[in-house]
Amino acid sequence: MATLFENQAPRPLADRLRPAGIAEIVGQDHLLKTEGPIGRMLAQNRVASMILWGPPGCGKTTLARLMAEGTSLHFEPLSAVFSGVADLRKIFDEARYRKQMGEGTLLFVDEIHRFNRSQQDAFLPYVEDGTVILVGATTENPSFELNSALLSRCQVFVLNRLDDSALEKLLDRAEKLEDRELPLDVDARAALKAMADGDGRFVLNLVEELFHLPLEKRLTTGELAATVQRRAPLYDKAQEGHYNLISALHKSVRGSDADAALYWLARMLAGGEDPKFVARRIARMAVEDIGLADPAALSFALSAWDAYERMGSPEGELALAQATLYMATAPKSNAGYKAFGQAMRSAKETGSLMPPAHILNAPTKLMKDIGYGAGYQYDHDAKDGFSGQDYFPEGMDRRTFYEPVERGFEREIRKRLDYWARLRKERT
Repeated sequence: MATLFENQAPRPLADRLRPAGIAEIVGQDHLLKTEGPIGRMLAQNRVASMILWGPPGCGKTTLARLMAEGTSLHFEPLSAVFSGVADLRKIFDEARYRKQMGEGTLLFVDEIHRFNRSQQDAFLPYVEDGTVILVGATTENPSFELNSALLSRCQVFVLNRLDDSALEKLLDRAEKLEDRELPLDVDARAALKAMADGDGRFVLNLVEELFHLPLEKRLTTGELAATVQRRAPLYDKAQEGHYNLISALHKSVRGSDADAALYWLARMLAGGEDPKFVARRIARMAVEDIGLADPAALSFALSAWDAYERMGSPEGELALAQATLYMATAPKSNAGYKAFGQAMRSAKETGSLMPPAHILNAPTKLMKDIGYGAGYQYDHDAKDGFSGQDYFPEGMDRRTFYEPVERGFEREIRKRLDYWARLRKERT
């Protein structure tokens, strides 16, 4: 219960603008409209255990509180950062008592991914028997961070980062509450929303700072940037953001979209990614997606890696940018990548087949006596420098693994292979 002094204490703008009903939550219509999954639940006056997965400032906590209020459940908030098993045990005991009295409990666990596996296991029996309805909030991919047993008992709902339209609604509400307009020109207003990077709480904190400034004119974009702090981009080098962005970079290169590839490279480096990790992936692009369509690609990638090692940041990052552009604009072929995969599968299937005797060296008399090297044709002595002999193991049919594409240098390789295949057929 709030005291007299607490009621007189100033409240942050974000708290004063906290939605009072589900309809006031912005940016999550895909979940909350009458045809959305949570909207349907609330229309039936019920809530199921769920995980709310979304970025900071998208409304996870507010949504959980309003779901409890809308279904007459006791709202029990808990932070996984500051709580342990003892806190959970106390909450479960109180929830069991409320259940006996006919009242349900919505247990909201913020940052639920911070609980370890054994702590997550502690929820299972209480969720299963209905002692609590668990609503967990996380900014991390639940597939990686939560127990499969817990996930099987909860629905996972993905909340969106707030788009431009949702952020604009928050700005309008702030202006109505303060009964004045933000001191920004049109471009600066757009820049303010971009600075928030989809975080509603953050944009309202920026707005509050602007309302406290003794300004007599509207700020331009440059003046705004000098006045307030841009939100740091969301990027955790050890978590899903790391894998999402490197996937975006790699697939942009594979799709020959140089501009998109540069953007994702810049996003990773701006987020603090280790440039050596990026350099390693660029080298992988060269061998996996370009291959012999451009044999120089791997050398270029390794040279860029070496240049970064020698120069460091930020100068060496330009070498990585150039390598990214080279890979994105190079002809593409995964023929070598696929051929090696097929050869590996064939090697495992055929086991320990010996090479044919005619291509084995015979350093001893015994080896010569049993046929090692017998019948070998020295290719340099053959017409066209090609003997056409079979080099696969005896008892194994000839197989074709490598199929060059009609792009880049592999077009020339295709001609050579077709030529040798014709000669092999004539001479065998």
